[in-house]
Amino acid sequence: MYRHTFPCPLGDLLLIATDTHLTGAFFTGQKTIPVNATRMSPGAGVPVIREAQAQFEAYFAGRLQVFDVPMAPTGTPFQQDVWRLLCEIAFGERTTYGQITARLGLTREHARAVGTAVGRNPVSIAIPCHRVVGADGALTGYAGGLPRKAALLRMEGHPAHVGERLPMPEDARQGTLALTPA
Repeated sequence: MYRHTFPCPLGDLLLIATDTHLTGAFFTGQKTIPVNATRMSPGAGVPVIREAQAQFEAYFAGRLQVFDVPMAPTGTPFQQDVWRLLCEIAFGERTTYGQITARLGLTREHARAVGTAVGRNPVSIAIPCHRVVGADGALTGYAGGLPRKAALLRMEGHPAHVGERLPMPEDARQGTLALTPA
């Protein structure tokens, strides 16, 4: 495993990868950074890390909307299912925990489990968990912190600010919207 930290507009971003796949992207200070990250080999020269850094830089410069760096996040089968759905949320779009729960064919009682899986996403931004908001449009938890979530949503065209609720279509509150536009 390799690690590489580089500066981005929202603070330093730690990338973790194997020889071939990005497995993590964490803002420094996140609670979810693997405890062994400091013992990983420096990886600035590893091709997948170079490609990931280039894509993150392009994203922050407004030149990239979809990441295609090979990713292999580690998680349970349920987490993997949730993360796959997160990848379907288009740039500039948002969804809710309830919508993800419904897409998984689960009942509302499972929304908390979905929220936990979203919060354990190990590849910030590239797996766009920042695009998930509360049913009422509230900016809810983000491992990188709510100010970063708001900043990411603003970059993608939503006038988001910590403590505010973004307007949500009525059917989003009912959990019936698709994750991506038709």
